[in-house]
Amino acid sequence: MLDIKYVRENADKVQKDSENKGCKVNVSEILKLDEARRVLQSEVDDLRQKRNEIAAKMKNGKPEADLIKEGKKVKDRLNELETELAKAEGTFTLEFKKLPNTPHEDVPVGQSESENVVIKTAGKPTSFSFKPKNHWELAQARGWIDKDRAAKVTGARFAYIKGDLVKLWWAMQQFAVDEMTNEKVIEKLIKESGLKISSKPFTPVLPPLMIRTGVYDAMDRLEPREERYKIEGEDLWLQGSAEHVLGSMHAEEILDEKDMPLRYVGFASSFRREAGAAGKDMEGIIRMHQFDKLEMVSLSTKETSLDEHLLAVAIQEHLNKKLGLPYQVIQKCTFDIGKPNARGVDIDTWLPGQNKYRETHTADYMTDYQARRLKTRVRREDSVVELVHNNDATVFAQRSMIAVMENYQNEDATVTIPEALKPYMGGKERI
Repeated sequence: MLDIKYVRENADKVQKDSENKGCKVNVSEILKLDEARRVLQSEVDDLRQKRNEIAAKMKNGKPEADLIKEGKKVKDRLNELETELAKAEGTFTLEFKKLPNTPHEDVPVGQSESENVVIKTAGKPTSFSFKPKNHWELAQARGWIDKDRAAKVTGARFAYIKGDLVKLWWAMQQFAVDEMTNEKVIEKLIKESGLKISSKPFTPVLPPLMIRTGVYDAMDRLEPREERYKIEGEDLWLQGSAEHVLGSMHAEEILDEKDMPLRYVGFASSFRREAGAAGKDMEGIIRMHQFDKLEMVSLSTKETSLDEHLLAVAIQEHLNKKLGLPYQVIQKCTFDIGKPNARGVDIDTWLPGQNKYRETHTADYMTDYQARRLKTRVRREDSVVELVHNNDATVFAQRSMIAVMENYQNEDATVTIPEALKPYMGGKERI
């Protein structure tokens, strides 16, 4: 959520920024609702003071009839106004939550994904002496993915992943966690990227897979609800990505600046309905209702938050480079960065079986937009309490496993193990 004071002082800019993000909001109408609730709040405050004054007078002996009558009148009117105020607050909050985060100054303005900007290309598309297969063809040849049996158990867009492919996926996760918990690796990436932040390593976390409605909404990740899974009869949802339950774990806490930044790397099986995705990527496991994801999250002070975002991107590039995967870095335009984001970067990795780059990673710079409603704050060294800034980014989702399969495939449908993963594969050279 934005700061209401900022909106009052920058109404035209907030309106323009919202339009650039494709959000249909009316800032002037929201500010009218804000003014109406403020007027009511002032009246309620005055009446509460009046009520307290009358109550104080009534304590001194037997109150006069006129004072009792006035007290009842004030009480009745206060009840009426408090009801009006609650309704006004609810209407205002509902509309105010629709305002998106303000894009960072370097985010390109655009009205579709086609206006995202490729800012870096690393490596050349992998070449083969044979026609490369896509990951689904490789999996069929080796019996690694079984969607038919999964459909009997759970329906479409679920899969059993089996055999050596499971070992490969586990190896990728262990490799990434080892890199991210190694302070020397973090320090090296910070130095190479010219950042001015702590080299503190990430803390591994296995988070809960469910999240309460209020917390999910405060993260501004609950919508669109038709893409989420609600637990029937419970105030719980299945989380749609690990950062939903990682970024919210310090809700309603005041952290100490000396402990900042807080950096977490967490694994979760995540759940999305993929509403409206019928017919898209039906082969294989590109678009699934359940998918595994290793995610990184950081909570920091406002001065260091942009560098935290850039560190996340540097980590993503580092992991792709270590795996020898060709990729592009994409700076997303205003339309594509997402409602709560101030900035967004994607890593698109080359998939030879599809003969194109596909999104494998995203990095979200949130500023204090999530922290405002989560009430996650930091006490600075001068004792001033401020909102923290949030960042989240993909470490590895299953699409990265697909990228390894396709880029390291052999003509016989085996997959050579990348050098970085061999220590985690029990001596295997290929699967």
